[in-house]
Amino acid sequence: QVQLVESGGGLVQAGGSLRLSCAASGRTFSSYAMGWFRQAPGKEREFVAAISWTGGSTYNVVSVKGRFTISRDNAKNTVYLQMNSLKPEDTAVYYCAARLFPLATMAINEYDYWGQGTQVTVSS
Repeated sequence: QVQLVESGGGLVQAGGSLRLSCAASGRTFSSYAMGWFRQAPGKEREFVAAISWTGGSTYNVVSVKGRFTISRDNAKNTVYLQMNSLKPEDTAVYYCAARLFPLATMAINEYDYWGQGTQVTVSS
């Protein structure tokens, strides 16, 4: 079992920044990949970013390239999503997810555990 707890969401103006954190517990954090996903009202959950077990490989959806950065600190069992230059269309509930496999993927159905989500609202 893996427990995931997100934090860091909130209300920010367009152009602003937020850093999301996801604290993991229950299994050896450094052995599995992590991802961030988001779900806007009335839309399906979508991939945002993912990172491999060592942090050596990362992936971002095209819409956030150059603005969002995923990272991890295995000593703290935490994965981060630094979000800069936020836009109103980034408004969504953001979820972190764990994949019990070292390599990252964009495929939502490959992730085994999910956090409860944190709301990010970007005002124009």
